[in-house]
Amino acid sequence: MRKRTLLVAAALTGGLLTALPATGAFAAPSGQAGDFNGDGYRDVAIGASCTDVGSASCAGAVVVLYGSSSGVSASKKAIITQNSAGVPGTAEDTDLFGASLAAADLDRDGYSDLVVGSSGESIGDRDGVGSGTVLWGSKSGLSGGKGLPQPTSLSEWGGFSHGVATGDFDGDGDTDVTLTGQSHTRLYLGPFTRTGGPSSHYGVGELGSTYEVIAGDLTGDGAAERVYPFGVDGDSGGQILYYRHTASGYELTELPNADGFPGSVADINGDGYGDLVLGDHTDPYSYKPGGHKGGQITVWYGGPNGPDPAQQPTVVHQDSTGVPGSGEADDAFGAALSTGDINGDGFADVAVAAPGEDIGSAQEAGSVTVLFGSASGLKSSDAKSYTQNTAGVPGTAEAWDRFGSAVDLTDLTKDGKAELVIGVDGENGAGGVWTLRGASGGPTTTGAKGLVAADISLKYGNGFGSVIAQ
Repeated sequence: MRKRTLLVAAALTGGLLTALPATGAFAAPSGQAGDFNGDGYRDVAIGASCTDVGSASCAGAVVVLYGSSSGVSASKKAIITQNSAGVPGTAEDTDLFGASLAAADLDRDGYSDLVVGSSGESIGDRDGVGSGTVLWGSKSGLSGGKGLPQPTSLSEWGGFSHGVATGDFDGDGDTDVTLTGQSHTRLYLGPFTRTGGPSSHYGVGELGSTYEVIAGDLTGDGAAERVYPFGVDGDSGGQILYYRHTASGYELTELPNADGFPGSVADINGDGYGDLVLGDHTDPYSYKPGGHKGGQITVWYGGPNGPDPAQQPTVVHQDSTGVPGSGEADDAFGAALSTGDINGDGFADVAVAAPGEDIGSAQEAGSVTVLFGSASGLKSSDAKSYTQNTAGVPGTAEAWDRFGSAVDLTDLTKDGKAELVIGVDGENGAGGVWTLRGASGGPTTTGAKGLVAADISLKYGNGFGSVIAQ
């Protein structure tokens, strides 16, 4: 284990804005993260980062499906690109607008905002530098944008904003944002204003090269920890570091036996502390002897001082008792995951994608497994698995569909049970999104919906469903 206390200083900065679709009038905005129009129903933001915009190849787009008592549909949506009115920048080749997404109310107006990463954005003569943009929530949905201040030290092809997360990282009551790229990690502190952007921002040192970030309250103190995972050749445990805010600054702690990305934080065992779920989807090989064939996930349970690095985490894979299927090379079990209470029992559950799963002769057709939380932690018993060949799920499992390219557990219908939202970025070559309603027994296929790029008039929807905002 390694702990360091870091004292940080902030540099002052500024910001700006834009407009989109209407959804009706109501009394007051809900203030919920992910509710972009404030009507009390959470919405879904989906990345289509390789969508062509005009003649710009892989410029990227974000699709918003607005929630309702019946879930989401193609009729209540918005498609936003860098050519949309008021959105900063211009849609250009390989910008990859929508490559990363995170939702939160940054300006404290009761409407959730959306942080959008464009990890391929070129700046001047530096190709693939990357950039971040905030789209503002309003009564009519996402309507306006502001570019996040751009660090001057970014390197070419650095992929800045490949990772994005939101949370109150310093415990002052304001929501903050962090962006990562290959060689730069940055923290943007709230409160945000539509004209000034963040109140301050600065680079985060001592991390080296990382593309990922996970955020959530692991200590129960109301401040979110930031988890920065990155792979290390020859280290079977990888390297997982997290920042915790203390009275003297930020304390950096390593979990030396943890490995994997992506990840999510939620209270799996109901003890009041967020737990860190990591997807370790890579098969073991010579430089990475740890893990499990076909992929696995691990749960590191939080506590008043964060996850104890000496604990034995819960490990689940497709060869665990009670989990459907079996671990096979390149299944990529854990390549995408999300946490939320899908059965309404008060314990967070975990949706785990295996987009590389072969279904019969259909290569990389994909599957999604739901694991349930309990007072004793994450269970492998009673796990449920879904493919496009599952009765009631729209479509058919086909080669390269990649059912599970992204997953999200969010209550879209306001019934106290999260919907399972599944990205299928290879569907019909352009991508799609599937939704299953939550129920007391877990996801139900009754009323399951599938939306493909053509259903929402995303004519060049290459990659639609590759990212879903958490």
